[in-house]
Amino acid sequence: MVNVENVSLTVKGNEILRNISCCFEKGKIHGLIGRNGSGKTMLLKCICGFVRPTKGTITVDGKSIGKDCDFPDSMGLIIETPGFIPYYSGFHNLKLLARLNRKIDNDGIKNVMRQVGLNPNLKLSVKKYSLGMRQRLGLAQAIMENPDLLVLDEPMNGLDKDGVEDMRSYLLELKKQGKTILIASHNSWDIEILCDTVCEMDKGVLTMAARGAKNFSLNM
Repeated sequence: MVNVENVSLTVKGNEILRNISCCFEKGKIHGLIGRNGSGKTMLLKCICGFVRPTKGTITVDGKSIGKDCDFPDSMGLIIETPGFIPYYSGFHNLKLLARLNRKIDNDGIKNVMRQVGLNPNLKLSVKKYSLGMRQRLGLAQAIMENPDLLVLDEPMNGLDKDGVEDMRSYLLELKKQGKTILIASHNSWDIEILCDTVCEMDKGVLTMAARGAKNFSLNM
């Protein structure tokens, strides 16, 4: 699904990513683990098409990002803190987003919200949401159009114990449906439970595969 080949990124003279090569197989959950500032988020942004690497190529589902397309065709994502219009309800926010592609109707939006543990009829504005509720809403927007690829940067942030369990169960269910999921986390336990393949980032370098994965090459 995702192939990263010899990707480097330099920003204002700082080398953020260093000659990264890896493949993420379709229908699996793949984990990136590392400290804050290790380069996890920047690598995900490059895969999503938000940031262009200084050198190297990234292909998603056979299409070169930045050449064949600007962004992957079928992708849902949470990158850093999900942003929403603060004075609208969660449902209203998702309804506005859904108008862009018109792939899901109001009933579908409400169903997705229920799946992630939110009440679609709640009139509370997003600015009054807890951090955990915002994270659930972020997941709802990521999955509501049934994408083939999910890119999730710290998806457990702000969730309580029950919320973490719910999120883990839901991600495993999405895997059963054939989705490809990339997760970046500083929490090794989340990665250990969820992921079929795992790699570690440090100072912009992929340093190790924590568990063996066919077709998962690392530039050491």
